[in-house]
Amino acid sequence: MAGRLSGKRALVTAAGQGIGRATALAFAAEGASVLATDIAENKLAGLSDALIATRKLDATDAAAIGALADELPELDVLFNCAGFVHHGTILDVEPDEWDLSFNLNVRSMYLTIRAFLPKMVARGAGASIINMSSTVSSVKGAPNRCVYGATKAAVIGLTKAVAIDFIHAGIRCNAICPGTIATPSLEDRIAMQGVLLPGGTDAARRAFVERQPLGRLGTPEEVAALAVYLASDESRFTTGAIHIIDGGFTL
Repeated sequence: MAGRLSGKRALVTAAGQGIGRATALAFAAEGASVLATDIAENKLAGLSDALIATRKLDATDAAAIGALADELPELDVLFNCAGFVHHGTILDVEPDEWDLSFNLNVRSMYLTIRAFLPKMVARGAGASIINMSSTVSSVKGAPNRCVYGATKAAVIGLTKAVAIDFIHAGIRCNAICPGTIATPSLEDRIAMQGVLLPGGTDAARRAFVERQPLGRLGTPEEVAALAVYLASDESRFTTGAIHIIDGGFTL
């Protein structure tokens, strides 16, 4: 079914690669007018071929986000995808790394929602906010994911707070909680961990695959399909929920 987002205006953060890029493309394919943003502007190359507008945006820059919110008309869909995965236990996380993770993984969503929400509410036609969380959060623990899990649990709390506070304004807010997805970010983590493992990167990749009961990694396009559903009117009775897409990781 095509045109599921026809007439909707959407903003996607961290759209340069992985889930963000796949979602920007999926939104556009379903008829949305999409603005794809990323701090690395060069990574947005090629999206214009899919009739997607692009803009450099640091998702931690309050002034830049505020200026963009003032410039744009009200959004129908806000997809907060920016994030970072820190590796280590609580003993490995330095205070500045803790702050960096919370700044990018949580505060960025606070900034974008706070900036774009007033126009959504004033319009009175409802809107969908989608936040990228993780199964590694309040849903499940994973080794060496201390600050990452803490940030993604905070995203779930933020999602539920926004959902309940603005439900009567027709604003829906949901979180996506993926398992392990084959993205450039994951490849970077595999390369880093491969240095420490006897079997190198092959062993690191195999460990990620083996923790998925379905026996494979997820794809960005599979997560993007869920984001399309949450952005569309098909999910208009869904808000404040976590949506797990994890290949059985949490079973």
